[in-house]
Amino acid sequence: MGEGDLAMNGPNILLGVSGGIAAYKANEIVRSLVTSGASVRVVMTRRAEEFVTPLTLATLSGHPVCRSEFSAAPGPEIGHMELSRWADAILVAPATANLIARFSRGIADDLVSTVYLAFSGPVVLAPAMNPRMWDHPETRHNMERLAQRGVVVVFPEEGFLACGDEGAGRLAGVDRIASAALAAARRSTSLEGSRVLVTAGPTYEPIDPVRFVGNRSSGKMGYEIARAARARGAQVVLVSGPSREAPPWDVRVVSVDTAEQMREAVLAEACGSAPADVIVMAAAVADHRPAYRPDKISQKGRPWSLELHPTADILSELASRRSPGQLIVGFAAETGDVLDKARTKLATKRCDLLVANDVTREDAGFGVDTNVVSLVDGEGAVEEWPKMSKREVAERLLDRIHARREAQNA
Repeated sequence: MGEGDLAMNGPNILLGVSGGIAAYKANEIVRSLVTSGASVRVVMTRRAEEFVTPLTLATLSGHPVCRSEFSAAPGPEIGHMELSRWADAILVAPATANLIARFSRGIADDLVSTVYLAFSGPVVLAPAMNPRMWDHPETRHNMERLAQRGVVVVFPEEGFLACGDEGAGRLAGVDRIASAALAAARRSTSLEGSRVLVTAGPTYEPIDPVRFVGNRSSGKMGYEIARAARARGAQVVLVSGPSREAPPWDVRVVSVDTAEQMREAVLAEACGSAPADVIVMAAAVADHRPAYRPDKISQKGRPWSLELHPTADILSELASRRSPGQLIVGFAAETGDVLDKARTKLATKRCDLLVANDVTREDAGFGVDTNVVSLVDGEGAVEEWPKMSKREVAERLLDRIHARREAQNA
């Protein structure tokens, strides 16, 4: 295939098909993507051809199927490099345990895995396999590694499988898979060239050399925002309080402990010679710090009290020192009248958008993988989002940030 043959209107989605019984669903996925206006090209592993024919996929996509590193027409370009430059997003469906393991370890021994290594844009995986294979520690470890690199996973569904077993491992629905691929393709360059600063996690304010005052923030929300922003092409700095979350791929992480350390790091990135274009303050920064005692307090069996002092208001300081065009997003972890408190915080902190959530909910807030939030803007408009994964919240928030920046620059 030549350079001109690849010059198609987008979104351009490269579908990788690996060798599992669910490979027959690739026909439906191609049809759904094409119907949605995408240009689709298909690459297959040799084992996939045991389950679905290249001719069918070529007919549905309107393009020849690429089946090996040597199937492209000879010319100055290498086939897998052409494909990687053409695609806005790569979708692999089904993704077998074998292919996931090779992606995780950087093994490029066929066209699908070679294109994956050559591609720098968004990747979507739709795993399908036996439930025991899906639950195996190695598979889970491989999935975690890929997720850390920003790979989007359309998780398999539960039910009866062709092998006769029942459980999680059945390929997700075609609509879910196609929607994820289309969203990834649209988002692939929405933050290209932008500098994004994200804060995450708690701060720990020391009482003495042993003890500290902290909060329950895990950092999950901020880390997902940083990961999603990097996948959209942004240059991302993540200022993180203490967290067990794995660092996002290709994101510069600045580790801090206290509120004052976070303030210094944030101001350096937000107000320096190359200020951030977008600032998302997802960290749960302590409002007060105790008066520090250099020696361990020994008051066992006796009551004692802490003297607390206010910490700096980082969000307000950012707003007062913002650069022209800089967009600032705040977060509010609240209880009680969440929306009223969010509107008040938005006005007093003078940020552009504010994300609020009720931390008393078991399925939202600190330490869990899902969230239920409301987005409030400076004009008073409120969007109440349903429960979704924190990665989905991150993606939707970045969609809103992108739209707002587009409107500002119009």
